[in-house]
Amino acid sequence: MTGLRTAISFGGVPLQQRLSRSVRDLAATVLEELVEELPVYGALPTEQLRGEISAVVEQSIRTFVGVLSTGELPGPDHLAALRESAARRAEDGVPLAAVISAYHLGARVCWDAVAPEAEPGDLPAVLAAHRLLLQYLQRMTATASTGYAQERQAAFGEEYAARQALLSALLEGAPALEAAGRAGVRMPVCYLVLSLAVGPHPDELAPGVDTMVAARRKARRLRVELERHVDPAVGVVLSMLSVDGGVALVPRDTPADALAAKDWKWLAAVVGYMSRMCGAEITAGVVEARPEDVADAARLSAEVREVATTFGRPPGVYRLGDVAFEYQLTRPGPARDQLAALLSPLTGRPELLDTLGAFMTGPIDRRQTAAQLQVHPNTVDYRLRKVAALTGLDTSRPADLPTIRAALVAHRAVMGGCAG
Repeated sequence: MTGLRTAISFGGVPLQQRLSRSVRDLAATVLEELVEELPVYGALPTEQLRGEISAVVEQSIRTFVGVLSTGELPGPDHLAALRESAARRAEDGVPLAAVISAYHLGARVCWDAVAPEAEPGDLPAVLAAHRLLLQYLQRMTATASTGYAQERQAAFGEEYAARQALLSALLEGAPALEAAGRAGVRMPVCYLVLSLAVGPHPDELAPGVDTMVAARRKARRLRVELERHVDPAVGVVLSMLSVDGGVALVPRDTPADALAAKDWKWLAAVVGYMSRMCGAEITAGVVEARPEDVADAARLSAEVREVATTFGRPPGVYRLGDVAFEYQLTRPGPARDQLAALLSPLTGRPELLDTLGAFMTGPIDRRQTAAQLQVHPNTVDYRLRKVAALTGLDTSRPADLPTIRAALVAHRAVMGGCAG
């Protein structure tokens, strides 16, 4: 923008002259209204408010007076103090919305101070002044936002690294109090240790869509929604999540051995909401633990989640008790191997294994099994008789049913790699 040929005047008096005569009084008024309209500024120390903040307000008014005098908007070098001030507000934890609102509030106070002096014939001057003020505000807010964002990005990087170091210490079973202090995190009395398996979002499978963008968007929503449901007063969620799952430590203010049904109902609701918001199915294993027991709990929660997914459980949250039967039978050992071996005669006969599995996991009803497999009930009968002939395990004998069920679990664990 080039310099002004003539000064902008209200009532015959140049506008910069009107403002320059009352810079300090205007700054004091801005400060009063800041405290009244933006309580976050009122919470700042009085010394800081009356010193640094007041000086920035006064300098901003003087800078605009200079703009009115020359018609030139200030460059980045002239706004260095403004950028540094915004960075300090980021350090103080003042929200960016409040910082930007403060500049607009200051502009309003100054405009209200001079606008009544305009006369009917000053309309062109009023429009020119208003346009210049808007351009100045645009430059101010852009500069402040840049300074604020740079500081928050640096702080977030340090904060993220410190929290990841704390998470690593907990997962490794190392002493974590020092890492918690560096991260500024208060250790809770209990963590819900989650191992998550996350399915694909429909966009990840859609032709013509950038699958990585869709996957990252899903992962970001997953993390944000989990953190949003945890009260910061209780603690901080620590997580290491990728596009297909990961681990998360959810703080609770109840000791691990005192958690009740309401706590598990709350967690199930949170995971269900996360699933809906990120548009993907979630299966989670969870184990409650004191901070010093997180490492063992993380291993166990991963095993619980693996068992749930291996055995086709629907999406949801699973504790050890929910899959205790399958979990125990999938632990490596001679008993598991012998149970799995009972079905070895069915190797190479997938139709027999599928029929036996469908029959045993349902209500043990040949007609429902036939409907599920889309075959005739007589076909189910034939296949089950063939299974009995090959293995000696007869589904028509009630005494054989527990052994068949256990053998199926062990066989699926061995063949599916659910090795514990």
